[in-house]
Amino acid sequence: MVKQERRGHTGWAGRAMLLGVALLAVFFLLPLLLLPQEERPEKGETEPPLPTATLPVLEPPAVEPNTGWDAQQTLRLLKADGTVEELTMRDYLWGVVSAEMPASFHSEALKAQTVAARTYCLYQRSGGDKHPGADVCTDYACCQAYLTKEQAAAGWGDNAQLYTDKIAQAVESTDGLVCLYDGAPIDAVFFSSTASRTNDAVTVWGTEVPYLTAVASPEGEEVPGWRTEVVFTPAEFFARFRLSDPNAEFGADPATWIENIETDDTGMVEHLTVGGRQLTGGQARSIFGLRSARFTVTATQEEVRFQVVGYGHGVGMSQYGANALAGEGKSFTDILEWYYTGAEVHPAP
Repeated sequence: MVKQERRGHTGWAGRAMLLGVALLAVFFLLPLLLLPQEERPEKGETEPPLPTATLPVLEPPAVEPNTGWDAQQTLRLLKADGTVEELTMRDYLWGVVSAEMPASFHSEALKAQTVAARTYCLYQRSGGDKHPGADVCTDYACCQAYLTKEQAAAGWGDNAQLYTDKIAQAVESTDGLVCLYDGAPIDAVFFSSTASRTNDAVTVWGTEVPYLTAVASPEGEEVPGWRTEVVFTPAEFFARFRLSDPNAEFGADPATWIENIETDDTGMVEHLTVGGRQLTGGQARSIFGLRSARFTVTATQEEVRFQVVGYGHGVGMSQYGANALAGEGKSFTDILEWYYTGAEVHPAP
């Protein structure tokens, strides 16, 4: 009985002591626990990071229609049927890029084409009344080719929506940007493909233009139709040339009809003599319907055969070259400032 009372007394005292310790902990430690994280005492070693969760990826909001410089500029477009349509620069550029460059090209190449087309349009508008009642036309041999959305979609098939959006992005992301030389829009001519180098404007057209000088161009055998042949019978060759020069003189041996061919180191024909008449390579290209002035020619009693490399006049920006440069990681600005020597990309003045 006495032992029981002793145990009872000792248990009560122990419980009282534990209660006191607990109260001290509450009064002294609770304020520390309630301090903000940055005010808590440092522990001397780094705590493990808190667990993290992965948030769902949200799709970006739809891009609002372009309300920038292109959307505020209007132009008059002379169409093939002789009618004139007024439209915004934005819509015009979409139609030009879809007609002039494959939509499968790299985005940076499409942007370069867009800026070149915008610049070319401004240059044409500033050059006088080339088309009475209109600013530009849809004839690629005169101004720039152009397709409506319906025409482009018909050619793109299952890729229509993808390519429609891709070209729209090229137009929107370069809004109002042009190539300037001495503060003015340049004559931003372009062509399909060449062989290792572009041409000087003075070599092709007889006029020196400081920003249209020869530069290296990286496209090659990957280009569809990069190498082509054009073959005439001697009678066809004779008849074709006499349309351009009725006074040309041809001997009995076709091997003597074409002489004195002068080329540059890329194979572009600078001059040649046909039927006693001296021509430039560009003139021969036009007369015989060749894809470029980079050609060789052989003539026999049976045929006159042209072997041609590249497509186009070779001056300014090569489209397939632009695509090759984009594939190497070059930006549209890099591409444009490479092909148009000394020109710079800036907002339209």
